Amino acid sequence: MSDIRYIKGDATQPVGNGSKIIVHICNDIGRWGKGFVLAVSARWPEPEKQFREWYASGEGFALGNAQLVAVEPHLWVANVIGQHKITNAKNNLPPVRYEAIQEGLRQVADFALIHKAAVHMPRIGCGLAGGTWEKIEPIIQQELADKGIEVTVYDFK
Repeated sequence: MSDIRYIKGDATQPVGNGSKIIVHICNDIGRWGKGFVLAVSARWPEPEKQFREWYASGEGFALGNAQLVAVEPHLWVANVIGQHKITNAKNNLPPVRYEAIQEGLRQVADFALIHKAAVHMPRIGCGLAGGTWEKIEPIIQQELADKGIEVTVYDFK
């Protein structure tokens, strides 16, 4: 069991040694082009390319699933589908789906434990997805930190 560490910085430039996974939240309609994904795409083309291919194939492309994309030796980007569509629903519910984020983080945790990798992320699900950190932080604690996975959350400078 470990605590979530918070630092100022850029989650696309994770600090520390060893294997790392950068986690971010994607939508379930195959869109890529706003928010944190722009920073990801500015550094590596593969996460966007593989996300679009995954969407086009339809194979396992659903809320709650995670796609891990190798971008450098010992560094992966986890495309976690935790957002339904991209705008508020008619009932004004935001696109975030907490259960889907939780399931996606379970998949990330399994991968992290196998690869002895630390997890790095911005405050996932709280930007365009419209979620609240008060709901997301306990999910991260339960699915990652409580399993002994080192987690660093980046607040952009």
